[in-house]
Amino acid sequence: MAARSETGRAGSGASDVYEVDWREELDGDRLREECGIFGIHNHPDAAAIVALGLHALQHRGQEAAGIVSFDGRVFHSERRMGLVGDSFSDLATIERLKGRAAIGHVRYSTTGETILRNVQPLFAELESGGLAVAHNGNLTNGLLLRRQLVRDGAICQSTSDTEAILHLVARSRHVRMVDRLMDALRQIEGGYALVMLTNKKLIGARDPLGIRPLVLGELDGRYILASESCALDIIGARFVRDIDNGEMVVISDDGVESIRFAKAQPMRPCIFEYIYFARPDSVVNGKNVYAVRKSIGVELAKEAPAGADIVVPVPDSGVPAALGFAQEAGLPFEMGIIRNHYVGRTFIQPTQSVRELGVRMKHSANRAAIEGKRIVLVDDSLVRGTTSMKIVRMMREAGAREVHFRIASPPITHPDFYGIDTPEKEKLLAATHDLEGMRRVIGADSLAFLSIGGLYRAMGEESRNAASPQFTDHCFTGDYPTPLTDLAIASPRQMAILAEAD
Repeated sequence: MAARSETGRAGSGASDVYEVDWREELDGDRLREECGIFGIHNHPDAAAIVALGLHALQHRGQEAAGIVSFDGRVFHSERRMGLVGDSFSDLATIERLKGRAAIGHVRYSTTGETILRNVQPLFAELESGGLAVAHNGNLTNGLLLRRQLVRDGAICQSTSDTEAILHLVARSRHVRMVDRLMDALRQIEGGYALVMLTNKKLIGARDPLGIRPLVLGELDGRYILASESCALDIIGARFVRDIDNGEMVVISDDGVESIRFAKAQPMRPCIFEYIYFARPDSVVNGKNVYAVRKSIGVELAKEAPAGADIVVPVPDSGVPAALGFAQEAGLPFEMGIIRNHYVGRTFIQPTQSVRELGVRMKHSANRAAIEGKRIVLVDDSLVRGTTSMKIVRMMREAGAREVHFRIASPPITHPDFYGIDTPEKEKLLAATHDLEGMRRVIGADSLAFLSIGGLYRAMGEESRNAASPQFTDHCFTGDYPTPLTDLAIASPRQMAILAEAD
């Protein structure tokens, strides 16, 4: 793919040249959500409840959705590309998903292409019965496991690391399904949350560090597993508790059984759930996401004040932090950018002049609020910098006198391997530029990030414990909490040789 030059301008000063691939420029400058999972046991409207839960988790993945149900005799599967509402709002589809137990998944691909054979839940017929699996996260030894399985004769139907879990279960020598699942879980590494459906049970599991979230809920005496508490709220379910790190819960007609499959160790949940991924109305590991994001804005205002007239969020994820910043700084909060909520992926535009308009499909300037003003733009993160560059330019064209950019997280200097789709290190702006270089690229009058200490204070901690960090924060620190086994494979082979049409 050809790259082109893009320049950023701060006032009338000189600019750096930053090479940008235009297809990544419009659609690749945000951290991509991982996936969302949901399951319910023993409910007469199981599939409909799962579809509603997936609607609430749509922010975690917009490429595909799927539901598998069990009616006491056979499993039923519907897996589709696109949004939940495009496929699972149809009564006929829900009626095909018969049964009192079901699990579902919304997907953004972090491993494997975006094709139908990778859409989850994945299903397998095993010696002990059927097993459906939905997975949020990423296995850091998934490629190694896959190679070993294929070498031993396994036939893989997808390019998703989730399929390795099914093969590990199938090859286990244990008799009981629960024991087979525990055997598989003890062989995988990385950050993950799983919901699994068998002939008799709904099962959930969370990785040994609790990197990816998973909660237990209850609706009219029926138990639910979900990625976030907001999925419980939409159906009027009661939040029971977070699933512990290294815990597997087995839900059956007899109730909920808790099994620890990994040795106890301090939890390290992903800090990006609080900064960006989780919905603001969710409670993740006992912390209200909206309140945390406002606190992040407060800390940012303390650390990096700016001489400005108004505070403007980059919608939508920058809004709570901008509110906290404005309140702490004593500045008016204004919606100086209006987001179009009815735009999906930006169209691949044929010409340079039309591509330049792509960002305006998603964001447009509210000229009346910003003209003649010195503004503070607050965003949750800075990845490649290409969207920030265009938003700064948009603010200047709408009449802003000065544009000061404040980022409600530390600089992202390292890629993720636990379910967040981050660019390679060389494509992360903060990994290749110093602060002044980044400012010149995006064209702001000033640029500042929240410090790692400020982030931890906003999370309610006195400071970051370097010996045993309280959160998974490797994108900022390079401190990866698990082995990155697959990175040690010298020459990764092609995952698949079958190409499918979208």
